[in-house]
Amino acid sequence: MSDTDHPLLPPATPLLLRAADTVQVGGVDSGVGLVVRPGAAELTALLRGLDGRRPQRAVLTDAAESGFDPAAVAGLLDGLRTAGLLVDLDAADLLAADAGPAAAARTTAELPAVRGHPGGRPRWAARRRATVLVEGATRVGVPLASVLAASGVGRVCISDRGPALAADAVVGGLRARDEGRPRALAAADAVRRASPLADVRPLPEGTTPDLVVLARPWAAADPLATGWQRSGIVHVVATVRGETGVVGPLVVPGRTSCLRCADLRRRDADPSWPALAAQLTAGEVPPSGSTITCLLTAVTAAQQVLAYLDGSGAPAALGATVELRPPDLVPVRRPWAAHPECGCLAAPGRSAATPSGDSRGPALGARETVRGQWDQERPDRGPLRTDDLRPP
Repeated sequence: MSDTDHPLLPPATPLLLRAADTVQVGGVDSGVGLVVRPGAAELTALLRGLDGRRPQRAVLTDAAESGFDPAAVAGLLDGLRTAGLLVDLDAADLLAADAGPAAAARTTAELPAVRGHPGGRPRWAARRRATVLVEGATRVGVPLASVLAASGVGRVCISDRGPALAADAVVGGLRARDEGRPRALAAADAVRRASPLADVRPLPEGTTPDLVVLARPWAAADPLATGWQRSGIVHVVATVRGETGVVGPLVVPGRTSCLRCADLRRRDADPSWPALAAQLTAGEVPPSGSTITCLLTAVTAAQQVLAYLDGSGAPAALGATVELRPPDLVPVRRPWAAHPECGCLAAPGRSAATPSGDSRGPALGARETVRGQWDQERPDRGPLRTDDLRPP
């Protein structure tokens, strides 16, 4: 933490009166919380005032002017951070937010979920700089693009050359009235409905996205997928095959197994697979999947994309597929190890491909979560009390 960080206590964080002199911060459904004894209306007002617009030094100055002990307030803020209840913004996050009260309200709702690493620093500015290309304005691709735009991804482009069909309509995606329109234009309108200020313009020639989502049936030998692999562009499959939602593999060229690896593994298990795969991707595949399957697939894929862009942990789809089969739709992970005949891990390219402006590379480690409700303890004086927030 630095004095320039802007502490934000999400507005939806519960502030509950456990007793006449005790306030509980959070810790309801998530099991993460902090209890402060004794609590008071002044303390609740101080906490509600943590709106992310002031640096910590300004928060402490204002607290002192209100009669609180700045050192005790700083200790309280540290306790909230340790419990995972406080989000520290930085200037880049604030500058990256869209202007206007409606956009600010949406941004505030999204920010608590945008954490770059276990230390808790948000990555909102990185999301705003990122560009995602969705190949396929499908019943998965369009809701997925809408979720990404609403979650703060700065530029979300959808590529599709076909006309919209009545069967393409889905909640959060194309509408029945879009039938006959170019899918790409109808999809752009759907994204704007979810996020009115989203940049949905097609990418200029020669510009590469940070990540590509393959939202229609793909063959491992497809020239586009092969080109992304050779160029080092991160890509992930998100589609419905038959009635099963499939997310992954998420391919980081040079670092994870690729689409061809999975194809070769299938061939090893079934020599007839090449002929079957060719049939699966021959011609226009009709829209498929129930609404709930498509939406759950889109949300699952969006989570994988955002985990990669944020650098917040190892997405489950790295070198694997996450499959959602009706009727229970419980995610099942199927790993696809690199195939010795492929050689993709030795292939040249942007093997350290990362979102724009991020030099850390994609996070491949697990993320830990702080859990459990606890009191803010200090070795010298016990639980933090309201009286301790005031100067002697």
